Amino acid sequence: MVSGEAESDFDKGYRVNLDGTRALLDAVRAADGYRPRLVFTSSIAVYGPPLPDPIPEDFQEAPLTSYGTQKAIGELLLADYTRRGFVDGIGLRLPTICIRPGRPNKAASGFFSSILREPLVGQEAVLPVPETVRHWHASPRSAVEFLVRAAALDGQDVGPRRTLSMPGLSATVAEQIEALRRVAGDRAVRLIRREPDESVLRIVETWAPALDATRARRLGFAAETSFDEIIRVHIEDELGGSV
Repeated sequence: MVSGEAESDFDKGYRVNLDGTRALLDAVRAADGYRPRLVFTSSIAVYGPPLPDPIPEDFQEAPLTSYGTQKAIGELLLADYTRRGFVDGIGLRLPTICIRPGRPNKAASGFFSSILREPLVGQEAVLPVPETVRHWHASPRSAVEFLVRAAALDGQDVGPRRTLSMPGLSATVAEQIEALRRVAGDRAVRLIRREPDESVLRIVETWAPALDATRARRLGFAAETSFDEIIRVHIEDELGGSV
């Protein structure tokens, strides 16, 4: 369950995100002689303010959302089940994946995608936070590459700290919008409607503006270096190469 829904439905969030993870790990443990590589998608939501910029990998995990708490517990379970030899686990603290394809979901971070995705196809989008909000991003294409690379890594190269902070791009909402303007013009930007939402802002304000991904980069992980590139990736992968 994504962040906004996990926050609004406490019981369901823990049942899906925590109990589901534990059930999967125990099912693997019960399969005699089976020790697979298990790639766990964690989140920058495991951290909570006050936050350094960038956040080092050894920074204390102190999430201020239920979703972040569920992910932090999942990281600990992954490390312990790996230590005990039940699985060969690697966790990835993913940036916010942007621009997500498809329809909006209940993730509090969904607007990061919608303010670009919808205007690119001539539809209005709502911006619920100030343009000064800074966040850590990578494209869906990069996310797929993260997962594939993690599946093939030598566990000895990762070491006992089984979760890695993934590379990304630190950008403000204003920088996102300017990239949209450069790629698709003023007409697309005019489709963004400002509509402040304090509940979304409260969640987003607890998230990391940037991560130190030095360890992951040494292991060959990489992501985009500009929002123009992230938008072009979306256009190539989801819109047939043109808008």
